[in-house]
Formats: sequence, C-alpha cells, structure tokens
Amino acid sequence: MPQRVDRTHAIACGARASAGGGPWRGALAGRPPPDGEPLREVVPLPVVRASVNRRRVLVASAARNFAYGLVSVEIGLVWRARGLSPATVGSLFALTLLAGGGSSALAGLWAHRIGRRQLLVFLGAAMAAGGVVLALTVRPVWLCLAAAAGSFSPTGKDVGGMLPIDQAVLAQTVRGERRTEAYAHYNLLASAAGAAGSLAAGGIPLLARWGLGPAAAERAALLVYAALGAAVAATYAGLTSEAEVPPQIIRTTPARSGLHRSRGIVLRLTALFGVDALAGGLVVQGIVAVWLHDRFGAGLAFLGPLFFLTNLAAAASFLAAAPLARRFGLLNTMVFTHLPSNVLLLLVAFAPSLPLAAGLLVARSLLSQLDVPTRQAYTMELVRPEERAAAAGVTASVRGLASAVSPSIAGWAMARAAAGLPFLLAGTLKAGYDLALYAVFRRVPRPEIRP
Repeated sequence: MPQRVDRTHAIACGARASAGGGPWRGALAGRPPPDGEPLREVVPLPVVRASVNRRRVLVASAARNFAYGLVSVEIGLVWRARGLSPATVGSLFALTLLAGGGSSALAGLWAHRIGRRQLLVFLGAAMAAGGVVLALTVRPVWLCLAAAAGSFSPTGKDVGGMLPIDQAVLAQTVRGERRTEAYAHYNLLASAAGAAGSLAAGGIPLLARWGLGPAAAERAALLVYAALGAAVAATYAGLTSEAEVPPQIIRTTPARSGLHRSRGIVLRLTALFGVDALAGGLVVQGIVAVWLHDRFGAGLAFLGPLFFLTNLAAAASFLAAAPLARRFGLLNTMVFTHLPSNVLLLLVAFAPSLPLAAGLLVARSLLSQLDVPTRQAYTMELVRPEERAAAAGVTASVRGLASAVSPSIAGWAMARAAAGLPFLLAGTLKAGYDLALYAVFRRVPRPEIRP
C-alpha cells in the first residue's frame, strides 16, 4: 500500500479497500487508479457507529414490513366488501406500485444530495399519513391520492423509496465479503415481520366478534399501520451522520444522477430485473388474496395464517442464501434457486382445491426469495461505493414501475374468469428472466477477481 494517500471516509467497514477488488484495488496495491482518479483509501467507520445505523435500519424495516404484511392481506378484501370490482382493486394496486417505483427512483438518484436521513424521515411520515387516509375513507378519489403517494404496499413487501436507501446505508456497515450475509439478515427480518403482519391480519375477524364490529376492526388495523409509519420515521430520525454519503464523494461525483462509471452494467441489470418485476406484479400478495377469496371462498381467518406461512418460509430461506452464494456464487444462486419456484407458481393455476393451492404457494416461498439478498449483494458488488444508492434506486424503481402494470392485468383476467392466467404468465416470464440473466452475466467476472 502506498505510504501516503488521500484518506476519504467514503464507505463504512469495507468497501473494497483490501485485496477484495473493484475499482479501488489497483490504487491500494500501488498501481495508479483508473482514468486519472485521485488516489483514495477507504477508511472503515468505527464499529459502534456502524452498528447504531445498522440496528436502526433493521428496526425500521421490521416495523415497516409488519405494517405492509397487515395491510396487504386486508385492504383488497375490504375494498371488495365495499363494492369495488377486481379490476378497480387491481388498478389501485397498480397505481400504488407505480408511485412506489417513482419514489424509489427519486430516492436512489437524489438521496446523496438531499440527505438520506431527511428523506427516510419524510417517507416514513408519508406512510403514516397514507394509513390515516385508508382508515378514514373508501372514497375513490382519496384512495387514488393515497395510492399515488405510494404510502402502502399491496405486495406485503417494500415497494417505495426507503428500500434503496436502506440498502446503501447497510452496505456502509459491513465489509464486502459479509455483504450477502448482511442482506440475508435484513431480508430475513423483513420477511419475518411481514409474516407476523399477515398473521395479525387474520386476527381482525376476532376483533370484530369481540364487539368492535367489522368496520371498526378494519379501521383499527389501518390506524395501527399509520402508527407504525410514524414509528418508522422516528427510528430513521436517529441515524448518525455516517449514514450519509461523505461530502468529499458528493463533490467529486461527475453525474447529478449518482450513476457514472457503472451506468452501463446497472442499465443491463435494470432491464432484466424489470421483466422479473413485471411477472411478480401479476401475483402480488393482495392479488393472490383476492384470487383465493373469489375462487375458493377463503376469508381473512384462512388468508392471514396462510400468508404468515408463506412469508415465514421466505424468511427461513434467507438463512441459506449466504452459504449457497459462497459455495456456488451469487449468480448461480440467483438463477438456479429461482427456476424451480417458477414451476410451482405455474402449478398454482391448476390447483383444484384450496389446500393444494395453499401448499404450492408455501412450497414456492421456500425458493422464490433466495435470489433477493444475492441480487442485492451482486448489484452492490458491481458498482462503485458512491453509486450504490443510485444503483439500488434505479433497479428498485424500474422493478416498481414494471410491477405497477401487472395488477391491472391480473384484475382484468380474474374479472373475466381467466383466473389462472396471472399465475401462468408470471411463471413463464420469470423463467425467461432467469435464463436471460444467466446468459448475459455468466461471463462477467466478479469484482473481487477483476484484473
């Protein structure tokens, strides 16, 4: 290592400052940096400060995903009970996902200039405001406004601007070789919280039987959602300054968008991720809940525990992501665990009974989310440290925008008795995405071993 370098506090706990590689490796091994870049050493943050930010990100994500799990099971059935058609429900879900995609884009591209903490607090407050709107009215104009704000999630998972910022902050708290494990833990906690939220939704009928009445019980659940949004905002308010991109990096970033050297590879990833998201939007948790209700007569008392199991199965699968990635590589883990899950998704369309359909959904959940932490880690490995929030924002926003089209298609199909069509389309598109991803990126070297 050179005796003297310009020490820039760019990335916490290990951006690629060791033999791990990436664009920093040559400079720190004594070779000149590419394209005349100033020589920098990435200095890890103190462990205590990093752990504070990591804990706050995990707590906020858990609270947010519990709320999303609660509402995603409930809200579609509430709207159907109050006279909205499947096509209208699907359109509202689509509008929400569209707004979530836009929020992700703005958050990822501008968080490094606006301030990550400030933007996270604002988005948490918007989530709380949306919960209040959902609790107080079912008038279409207000529902459209709440959906347009992207303040709730019909998928039961993150769809808005908080996710890409979380990923960027989390990347600053761990060393590169442990990043897949960190994202696995992050997604494990998020899925477990979402599962608990789905289970809590199954308790809404109990509140109704205990004297609140159906409408009051549903309203109480939505007010809990709003309170959790406020708690998320308060949690993010306690992030330290080390959660931000350092001023030195902001001043030297050549593109206002936050993407420069990694733009090409991010665009290729984004195009493929968009296909996967388009397929996933056809079978979001809210749509599946409506489909099971309309086809088999399933109610909240069944759907709540079912989605608890599917989310719990997904959460358990995250524990295998890091060991599999270490053994087989990030790309192989992403592709070859995802393909079998798509076969199970196709089979759901032909399930003749509710128990069989539920069993297929649970089995699929054991495999379908293994690509999530590996995908996040793979993206963070391929881009430079100062581009991480932008890369996460662009990929998440396109996923959100692509998935926004799908619920309307699914609602239209269900309204016209083609009830199994969403599952057939989703399974086919997702399989095509897996094969294309492998074909495009199988020859791209991992950053650690680039020359």
